[in-house]
Amino acid sequence: MRFFFYPTSVAVFGSFKKGAIAYEILKNIVDGGFEGQIIPVNPKGGEIEVAGISFKVAKKLEKNVDVAIIAIPARFVPSLIEEIGDKIKGAVVISAGFSEIGNFALEKELVEKARKKGVKIIGPNCAGIFGVHANFFGSFEVRVKKGGLALISQSGAFGGAALAMGDEEGIGFSAFVSYGNAADLTESDFLEYFADDKNTKVIALYIEGVKDGKKFIKALRYATSKKPVIILKAGKSKSGSKAAQSHTGSLAGSYEIYKAAFQQFGAIEVEEMEELFDAAKVFEMYEKGGKKVAIITNSGGPGVLATDKVERLGLKIAKLTDNTINELREFLPPQCSLKNPIDLIADADYERYKRTIEVVCKDENVDALLVICVPPIFISSEEIAKAIIDAKCNKPIIVNFMAGELVREGIKVLEECGIKNFPTPERAAKALHWLNLRKDFNE
Repeated sequence: MRFFFYPTSVAVFGSFKKGAIAYEILKNIVDGGFEGQIIPVNPKGGEIEVAGISFKVAKKLEKNVDVAIIAIPARFVPSLIEEIGDKIKGAVVISAGFSEIGNFALEKELVEKARKKGVKIIGPNCAGIFGVHANFFGSFEVRVKKGGLALISQSGAFGGAALAMGDEEGIGFSAFVSYGNAADLTESDFLEYFADDKNTKVIALYIEGVKDGKKFIKALRYATSKKPVIILKAGKSKSGSKAAQSHTGSLAGSYEIYKAAFQQFGAIEVEEMEELFDAAKVFEMYEKGGKKVAIITNSGGPGVLATDKVERLGLKIAKLTDNTINELREFLPPQCSLKNPIDLIADADYERYKRTIEVVCKDENVDALLVICVPPIFISSEEIAKAIIDAKCNKPIIVNFMAGELVREGIKVLEECGIKNFPTPERAAKALHWLNLRKDFNE
């Protein structure tokens, strides 16, 4: 399936009027800097200009291409596949109007014609695909930065929202695939593919249900043996399960069965979109964590919130050694609390943060650090960000800078050095929880 995500040529089928789906996908491909051959196709022919580049619209596909992206009325899709099947390796069928509205016969015809031609199908009823490292944005969703997260989404709308949110959170993506009705290729195929993709470091999966449970279990076992797999499962409740079936025509099934499979193979199940990205962020930064956490803060309240969350998640507030406490006492003001969480008080500056991180990091009872900064107006967040970056520490440091304009520049400094911010103490604690659950991988 590599040709889907690293294509050298693509044909786009549909209307190329501004605002039409095919036009918007073509524009995204051009604007994204795709360097391969691009062929717009419409029986009316003509010429169009996209981003200052003129294209002749082919009346039919004459040349061989890797991928066809199809956004035409559903009833014409099977015959198009029959017509172009010898010239393409795979097709991304954006068109809706298949099994999701009860039109099973048309979907069956599409798959049968594709298989006769040896063509792989993504969709129908999907939002398209990205091969980010190939600068290929074959979708109408927002383009994203290069990175290591492959996002597999059963829902196109969820996928689009997740891409936008992930981009805001500073996540880099290797690929995105919205697979819609999964008439041919399914979540299982993509799990196995991304498990072996060298640019993918973490796999995130949004599913409502699967059609082939045995195939899914096999793919999940394989993928989780290679890389972290983060799963957001929708349709857990009775009503949610019914809604999932009506949305994509899939079998939602019993949530308990899914949950058992996730736990058995070490997939990380999350409850909400923001958790999916928090898990992805922490996996991008660190390969392993631990249960014993030290919390360093300049504000008592957030420190208490973090402490509560850490313990509720089954992690432990590390008991600092006497040596650590004595070393901290040598340079911290007497008003500071030396128990864990360590409260550096409001006027904590670069030196206080840096030295505290370095001392605590050496403590044999500490596996990971959670560093909180709520800067007063007289201390810049950049100063504290630099302290975290400069501190010599070989253990995971999870950072919570809050909030808004006060910390914007500090967060930017951290991100330039590959350190992601978690905007609340609770989310920072949860990131440590995901990291503790992460398996060791020997790729």
